[in-house]
Amino acid sequence: MLAATVRVTGDIDLAEECVQDAYARALTTWGTGGIPEKPGAWLTTVARRRAIDLARRDSIRERTLPLLVEPVGAEPGAIDVAEIIDDRLRLMFTCCHPAIGTDAQVALTLRLLCGLTTAEVARAFLVSESTMAARITRAKKKIAMARIPFRVPPVTELPSRIDAVLSVVYVLYSTGHTAPAGADLIRRDLVERSLDLARVLRTLLPDDADVAGLLALVLLTDARRPSRLGDDGRLVLLPDQDRTRWNRTAIGEGVALVHEALARRPPGRFALMAAIAAVHAQAPSWEATDWTEIVGIYDLLVEMWPSPVVALNRAVAVGLAQGPAAGLVALDALGDEPLLATYSYFASARADFLRQLGRSGDARLAYEEALLLSENAVERAFLLDRLGQLEY
Repeated sequence: MLAATVRVTGDIDLAEECVQDAYARALTTWGTGGIPEKPGAWLTTVARRRAIDLARRDSIRERTLPLLVEPVGAEPGAIDVAEIIDDRLRLMFTCCHPAIGTDAQVALTLRLLCGLTTAEVARAFLVSESTMAARITRAKKKIAMARIPFRVPPVTELPSRIDAVLSVVYVLYSTGHTAPAGADLIRRDLVERSLDLARVLRTLLPDDADVAGLLALVLLTDARRPSRLGDDGRLVLLPDQDRTRWNRTAIGEGVALVHEALARRPPGRFALMAAIAAVHAQAPSWEATDWTEIVGIYDLLVEMWPSPVVALNRAVAVGLAQGPAAGLVALDALGDEPLLATYSYFASARADFLRQLGRSGDARLAYEEALLLSENAVERAFLLDRLGQLEY
């Protein structure tokens, strides 16, 4: 709805206002007249009509005409919008304009188009909600001041924007794969949306190795979805998952894409992450997982993408390859990283290594810290179980 309305207004804030007005009107009319057959279409039509009315009333149309989407074929090298399928992709490329900082590009797109709250976006970046709110506001103002057009850019401009777009899809999938808060472990709406967007990008850029790597990563990781929860709704970790329930069709497609993505030298970060997912997907059992290979891939990934979360994942892999003592040393080396101070997985990883080493008192403190930082009910139940199993 927002993406379609922006095409009329050329202004993100005004489009948001029109969308909110459409929902408000639905609340007052659907109760008496009933829900329309296609509620999404109804809401979008009302929002667009509201935008047109405001444009006529306030003469906004004259000011924003240069920002409106250009007709198909109006610019040499422009991509036919019909080939994109999804209106959201148009606004996604608009938000991911190089005139805006990369983090702001990703944050704004996640907030406007991907169904994430400001708090959820903040968690993805490991910053406070107020910091993220200010970042998003500045990005919206930048789009308005720079008069960035709301259109899919021509092919020549895609390379400067594609990395941010891929980051959006990756964070969107990660948030859906394990919801940061709430009663459900998985947000299927976000998972399906990210997979759809990854496939659309693959259609748009069939020869891009990074796009292939991202799609492979989503496919290979999501292939494990059927086995991540037990019949009782409790979390099942990778060592205990029933691998016969994994989606082998998705794994086959993902592995083929990994080979394609790794053919580029040097391989990109999504190709390397997908390669790690492929090692897991192809291992016949937990015990047969090649952790030495996974650590080696993480070594390359840390060098290419020095992210605190990547460093954390590498430390966990070290512990699984060389034993819990080595893993704890690798984790403790990250103890001064401020972005990990409020990250629940850092505390829970330490707790698990401490538990394996028989240091129950220290493990208890780490599990309690992880519980304080976790807001997902399924993960909290798992942590409480582990905490209850510790000896005093």
